[in-house]
Amino acid sequence: MEKRTLLAVVLSVVVISGGYLVQGWLFPTTPAVTTTSPKQISETENLITDSPGTSIEKYSETQPMATPIVSSDQLEPFPVVEEKVVVSTDLVKVVLSNRGGDIVSFKLLEHKDGDDQVEMILSGDTEAHSFTIAFGGIDARPINDLFHVKRVSERVIEFYRDFSLLQPNTSQATNFRLTKRYEFKPGEYLFELSVTLDAGFGTGSIDFEGNAYTLGFGPQIGPKFVKLTQNYEYRRYYSYSAGKRKTEKVSAKAPTTISSQVSWAAIAGKYFTFIAIPDATNYTMSFSATPVTGITETSKLYIGRPPLKSSKATDTYRFYLGPKTSKALSIYNSTDKNSYKLRETNLSAVVDTSGILGPLETGMKWFLMIFYQVIPNYGIAIILLTILVKLVMFPLTKKGSESTIRMQALSPKIKEIQDKFKDNPNKMNVEMAELYKKEGYNPLSGCLPMLLQIPIFFAMYNLFNNHFDLRGAMFIPGWIPDLSIPESIWSFAPFQIPFLGWSNLRLLPFLYLGSQLMYGKVTQTPDQQNNSQMKMMLYMMPIVFFFVLYDVPAGLLLYWIMSNLLTMVQQLTINKYLAKKKMHNAHVTGPVIAPRRKK
Repeated sequence: MEKRTLLAVVLSVVVISGGYLVQGWLFPTTPAVTTTSPKQISETENLITDSPGTSIEKYSETQPMATPIVSSDQLEPFPVVEEKVVVSTDLVKVVLSNRGGDIVSFKLLEHKDGDDQVEMILSGDTEAHSFTIAFGGIDARPINDLFHVKRVSERVIEFYRDFSLLQPNTSQATNFRLTKRYEFKPGEYLFELSVTLDAGFGTGSIDFEGNAYTLGFGPQIGPKFVKLTQNYEYRRYYSYSAGKRKTEKVSAKAPTTISSQVSWAAIAGKYFTFIAIPDATNYTMSFSATPVTGITETSKLYIGRPPLKSSKATDTYRFYLGPKTSKALSIYNSTDKNSYKLRETNLSAVVDTSGILGPLETGMKWFLMIFYQVIPNYGIAIILLTILVKLVMFPLTKKGSESTIRMQALSPKIKEIQDKFKDNPNKMNVEMAELYKKEGYNPLSGCLPMLLQIPIFFAMYNLFNNHFDLRGAMFIPGWIPDLSIPESIWSFAPFQIPFLGWSNLRLLPFLYLGSQLMYGKVTQTPDQQNNSQMKMMLYMMPIVFFFVLYDVPAGLLLYWIMSNLLTMVQQLTINKYLAKKKMHNAHVTGPVIAPRRKK
């Protein structure tokens, strides 16, 4: 090499090296880290080093979310402004935030909650963030950082952010990108969320206490409610695996972990539901009802992703947020009926039915819809259906009443046999059987009509208490605007009646009480009138049910009141008929004279 060339190389190295030294002295650099507030930085004292050694910040679900200190963005400057993205289809309007890449609002456009659409992600005192990601388990603090936003198409949104995690017992770091991709389809309440962890060509595992991350839904599904009750609005938790639905017990004290891998898990309300459908990865799924600020009754689901051992993994979840109806859910049983090509999911198992009475309830629902098409008022449709049921059951009711009267006529002979053979039960039973045979009377004939009416009663009860179309259905403007909730003629909230917790004066429960008392008065038999215990039951049971049914939906009470009134009309008609028949038989046959014995 020539001397000039060698000298040029040496001088170039000196100049470049000197430049870097001067730049470092004049413009010192610091490692790029996640944007944090002074408060968040001070929380580094709470970091815990777990086996295998990665750091994770613990938090309580009641505390506000904060940025995980373990993450950092080292590739490019980061946005400092929060951005909201709106996605709309014909059925839903979704609002997403680049803070965490979460969904903050999910409204159902075809279903009303007062003057607004039903909001399926209820918030407390602060904005709700659902479908959060936390590095770790349920106790890990959800990511609260700002993500980059990429709008792939009108209904496909991606959020991505780069992170750097120190590996245990080493100074090396694993750099990876977290991407959350949402995809929505027209005509469906189900959407897809893909979560990708991509370390590129890097090595190392992502493992926090046995989880790569936890995906969280909460804090509560809609619509808005005052309190959760069995009749008005409730929350139930289901898991589905091996073709069977299982009810999970969840309390506000501690999360409930599902013991096996499931096809789907659901949080079900009375009319709406949330269903999580994971891919084949062996996730850990847990329900939680622990309260948060502003919501004392919550319903949350957590999906724990196993540790990531490879450099890249994409997890695909499907979530359903919508009405709890067989019509909307059954499309995911056939690939040709949904955009995601799902099949045999059996999501409709989340819908509560009457079990073996399901076909009977379905038949009644069919007649209810026929009456509604004739007269588009569900209150009138309920009345017409109740009349139809009473007409169909009239022959059985008549037969039961005739049997009761026949039993009253035989009472003196029955009592005579009981007194005569009270010390010999076997002989008494033989004589009773002989009496029934001689008189041509079947003692079960009075019970059978009543037993046959019990399944119809329970099917009607379940129909009027849970039928989705009754939600928001008006009967009488100004009095019963919604048959699916209790009516009210005067609200004295926030005052509540002590012990009862009532803050509304309702008219239907009083009408029910009056109809039930009259019903008992008309249907009681002469022997019941002289029985003090039966008289006590006659008056006490309606009063007890008055308190039990005070807050049930108006549609259910409307059915019960109409049923009582129609039964009274039936009974009065039958009593009048039987009285005429008795007088006619007495006039035709005359007095009965016992035949003389042959000598």
